[in-house]
Amino acid sequence: MCSKCPSHKPWWHCSRIFHHRKSCVTVSVVVLLLLAASILIAWAVLHPKTPEFVLEDATVYSFNASTYGNLVTSEIQVTITSQNPDSNRQGIFYDRLDVYATFRDQEVTLRTSIPPTYEGSGDSNVWSPYLYGISVPVSSTNALALSSDEGNGVLRLEIKVQGQVTWRLGSFRSGGSIFVNCPIDIITYHNSYNYDVGGVSKTASVVSNGGVKYQLMQDCDVNF
Repeated sequence: MCSKCPSHKPWWHCSRIFHHRKSCVTVSVVVLLLLAASILIAWAVLHPKTPEFVLEDATVYSFNASTYGNLVTSEIQVTITSQNPDSNRQGIFYDRLDVYATFRDQEVTLRTSIPPTYEGSGDSNVWSPYLYGISVPVSSTNALALSSDEGNGVLRLEIKVQGQVTWRLGSFRSGGSIFVNCPIDIITYHNSYNYDVGGVSKTASVVSNGGVKYQLMQDCDVNF
């Protein structure tokens, strides 16, 4: 304990108490600094690194937007890969993931669930879910914008992945939400499968069942 100097004691006694109090303050500062350093080290070790998501390709079998009733009907298959970085010491449990397509932040397909999956350090997963919707209602503003973009030849959609994850390092576990956003440009004019969007050359090809497959290999934005 750091004691105070009694008023009736001589000055040399008070001097010893002053130095004692100074030592107490120094020790307290050192303890606080060590505690802060320990917290920072623990945070750096336990804080998970962001997993990497890539939209490899997308096959559009149908997409039709109607301003009559403001409805969208579509069928799309996407291939998405995720990778847990080698630098991340923690394994990732994807407890629940839903994949769906949006236009201007409004959902235009139903949500497709991905089965729970584990991803160790340096591991990766590949998913190829079907996204579809029959007469999905959208706002009148978005219905008009969809029709306008289709007429202009390029339609911008966003493939989104949303769900819950759990990170594991030994016996330590922590959970949270994950949000993934992967933009995709769909060409709507016929017989033109080599095209340019924003100065980037892209290719598409006709597949069975009348679908058009877009080779993308496009990085996605990931937040958690």
